[in-house]
Amino acid sequence: MSHTLAVDVGNSRLKWALVGSRGVLAHGAVPNAEIGSLAVRDWQNLPRPSRAVGANVAGEAARVRVEGQLSRWRLPVEWIVPTAEACGVRNAYVPPGQLGADRWASLVAARQHVLETGPPQPAVVVNAGTAVTVDALDESGLFRGGVILPNMRLMLRALADNTAALKVPPGRHAEFGAASRGAARSARARGAGRRRRARRAVARPRGAR
Repeated sequence: MSHTLAVDVGNSRLKWALVGSRGVLAHGAVPNAEIGSLAVRDWQNLPRPSRAVGANVAGEAARVRVEGQLSRWRLPVEWIVPTAEACGVRNAYVPPGQLGADRWASLVAARQHVLETGPPQPAVVVNAGTAVTVDALDESGLFRGGVILPNMRLMLRALADNTAALKVPPGRHAEFGAASRGAARSARARGAGRRRRARRAVARPRGAR
């Protein structure tokens, strides 16, 4: 049986999954600092994959470490590289290769999901990691562009690091925060709610309420 090892090297963590004909067989995540232990820990007892596919936004050093962990299987990694067009998705980034490989893979996956579940329709694609990206895919499969934001933890850290009066522990969420720490926590929670609604919108069939 053939298996594919999918690897996503983000800014802070590496996520992986071993996929076969019956779906996901195993999966995990490690901090980027621990990539060097994958072969003797997480991947030690995995069946040999027949293919490895990866997206990397963590730089050259992370790429080399991942490839080193796969050397036990003598398996090259097919690294995803954003292009002007692939799998029915057209990339409006200028230049196309500047788009992150993880965002490109997510856009292609979202387009395939849309086409498998109904007629062509627009989609919003949200990736929430160290950076939060929100990308727009129109009905024809054109990636229109997107936004990149710091995640909730980085937002709070930026407030603490760059203001004199907000170096306080996070408070409780409220519709309107009545103290500085509560106001910061409430803004963070509203952002999380918007991202959850965006994720649901991607999977919702046209006309559904």
